[in-house]
Amino acid sequence: MTTLTTAMPDEKGYFGEYGGQILPPPMIEIMNQINDAYDEVTQTKAFQDELNELYADYVGRPSPIYFARRLTDKIGGARIFLKREDLNHTGAHKINHCLGEALLAKHMGKTKVLAETGAGQHGVALATACALVGIDCEIHMGEVDIVKEHPNVTKMKILGCKLVPVSRGTQTLKDAVDSAFEEYMKDPVNFFYAIGSVVGPHPFPKIVRDFQSIVGKEAREQFMAKEGKLPDTLIACVGGGSNAIGLFTAFLDDESVKMIGVEPAGKGLDTDQHAATMSKGSKGAIHGFECYNLQDDEGNPLPVYSIASGLDYPGVGPQHCHLKDIKRVQYEAIDDKECLDAFMQLSRLEGIIPALESAHAIAYAMKLAKTMSNDETILVNLSGRGDKDADFVADKLSL
Repeated sequence: MTTLTTAMPDEKGYFGEYGGQILPPPMIEIMNQINDAYDEVTQTKAFQDELNELYADYVGRPSPIYFARRLTDKIGGARIFLKREDLNHTGAHKINHCLGEALLAKHMGKTKVLAETGAGQHGVALATACALVGIDCEIHMGEVDIVKEHPNVTKMKILGCKLVPVSRGTQTLKDAVDSAFEEYMKDPVNFFYAIGSVVGPHPFPKIVRDFQSIVGKEAREQFMAKEGKLPDTLIACVGGGSNAIGLFTAFLDDESVKMIGVEPAGKGLDTDQHAATMSKGSKGAIHGFECYNLQDDEGNPLPVYSIASGLDYPGVGPQHCHLKDIKRVQYEAIDDKECLDAFMQLSRLEGIIPALESAHAIAYAMKLAKTMSNDETILVNLSGRGDKDADFVADKLSL
């Protein structure tokens, strides 16, 4: 039976109207080779056994589900649960797909893995995975984010990756993607582009989605064991959308489960200082695929902003775009002030310092819980921990 879980993408890499390969023919051929290798290698028992062993013994999976009792008591209404991806090795969900991508690159005989990073979590996770499997790693990062996320920059250097500062444009995530992709184009036969989210040309949205789907598979089983039923609502932050699609995938065919993706409203949706792609964007092409994006009248990406470096991307994963259009997932936005308040509330009520990205999801959960009854449940994907953001927030709030 074809379901929402199994139907996407189609053979050309489309999720409804979104996705595909908006690339020159030689690059389409290379993308198709990656797709074929992915389909072949990842179905082997040897690959699956190696990845599952690393998830368990290296990453520390399964990550637990935690009932945020004091936060729930303070807010009132629905009970708030957290899927603790912040407890993974390297501190976020990114390690889930980075291990898979590094293993795939090694199986394909690639000599170097390239990637972009915003908040640095993808960069740290990929540098970690490449050190583990023994393959060269090069990470491109905007100079604004290098200053803002200094702890992760230090970790990447310690792990042995080559860090390339990007000074063009807004010196943030979109520009880092441009820079890394240009380097990849110099030798796509020997290099592997390990994209950091469910974006980019086919097959990358599928590949990252599949590796991240372990989050939802675990959560479904864990929540049933803990509560005897599925959660009423799932909430996750959305920049490119990898942690959200990782949680949502296992629940797409459960009509009783509401799903909400939370974007950055930045300094307000009525300003140009946000990255709320789903709320304010329109269909267009960016970085080799079609999606909702924030663009000018000529289709060029607009500058975007978020207090969370991992969310300031002008596009979004094509599967999210399709899920919005068919109204399976609802997309909302949280501004910087609400994000910082949630960051501090979770830290001081639960002793859990969240990543600023994840704090967007916490903030919306706090809003929503008040409107729900106390026999209803919300499961938030706590996608990362806030070590990388602690100094920035302390300075911002004059702590």
